[in-house]
Amino acid sequence: MDVRITPKRLTGTVTPPSSKSMAHRAILAAALSMGTSTIRGVSLSQDIEATLRCVGLLGCDWKQPEPGTLQVRGIWGREWDPAGPATFDCGESGSTLRFLIPVVLALEGGGRFTGRGRLMERPQEPYFAIFREKGVEYGLQDGVLTLRGELAPGEYRLPGNVSSQFVTGLLYALHFLESDSRVVLTSPLESGSYVEMTVQTLASFGVRVEKRGSRELVVPGDQFCQARDVTIEGDWSQGAFWYAAMALGSPVEAAGLREDSVQGDRVAAALARRLSQPGEAEVDLADCPDLLPPLAVMAAARQGTTRFTGAARLRLKESDRLATVHAMLTALGCRAEEGPDSLTVVGGPLAGGRVDGAGDHRIVMAAAIAATACGGPVTITGAQAVEKSYPAFWQDYKRLGGDVCVL
Repeated sequence: MDVRITPKRLTGTVTPPSSKSMAHRAILAAALSMGTSTIRGVSLSQDIEATLRCVGLLGCDWKQPEPGTLQVRGIWGREWDPAGPATFDCGESGSTLRFLIPVVLALEGGGRFTGRGRLMERPQEPYFAIFREKGVEYGLQDGVLTLRGELAPGEYRLPGNVSSQFVTGLLYALHFLESDSRVVLTSPLESGSYVEMTVQTLASFGVRVEKRGSRELVVPGDQFCQARDVTIEGDWSQGAFWYAAMALGSPVEAAGLREDSVQGDRVAAALARRLSQPGEAEVDLADCPDLLPPLAVMAAARQGTTRFTGAARLRLKESDRLATVHAMLTALGCRAEEGPDSLTVVGGPLAGGRVDGAGDHRIVMAAAIAATACGGPVTITGAQAVEKSYPAFWQDYKRLGGDVCVL
């Protein structure tokens, strides 16, 4: 689906969807529980549906008694006879894939994983290094990852400057093994707020993880998640796009976001205030890489030059997000320079133009927000990519007064 947007300011209050990161974690904890959990405030998207599909293959039952509410019956304490190694279709969800890989090994001794888009091309080497050390057989061929082996308790070492999803996956898999384990980071942890989110979610389901310093997590064994009733809070990663709209001159208010949230992307509010001031600015994205698209749009419309650093991991997202953000900005008439792990944006008037959505939900949403301040129409290709994380984005955009025409 391609859309054409006629530039127009947005007005009103919008409630972003609930946190996708928190929902993934709560669903997996509920699936690994004894009893039935109720998870409220869940915004279904393609990524969340991928996690639900996969936990179902683990023997978990779930249903949606009403919109926004899930009831998840966990796998422990019930009889279930698996039909053999399953194939887990993770869609385009990196969280689903990386969270489930060690869990499936620990529960079933192997399985197959597949996905769509660039998912199976995204790096898994931190896991592969562990598999080689622990004697787990693995193979990746034609977009299918096959695993066979046992995940045993012990020490697991991995670098901290890769996706925090690898750490989260191990924490979910190690707690129910028969004895204690340790996750040791061999370099400083980036995106540490996501690991903190995992630790807090497990704690809310009755599982203890001990943090020792900044690079070691001790996971006592023989623990089991207990069913809980939880509510998922609003998603700062999605809310950041509406903060970008505010920075570009639209009187929009984002509701339902907790200022005291553990989500690292809550810095979007402070960064929006910072980028509303003229002059030179530098933003380190090491702990908030998903914020680059909305922050880049803010930078494009401000007076001054903004340099975004610590962004190398963005090349491994749904698109090469450094390249596609750069392409989006230049297509709209903005001056920008792409580096190996950085992006420099020179603020100034935006002309409008044609943006390739690159199959990336965040590129599409960023271009739509940028359109509110352009001098001419903006055409965005592949606008349906928002279904991955924010299916109601276009409805919300139009409700706020956005002028969108489907081509």
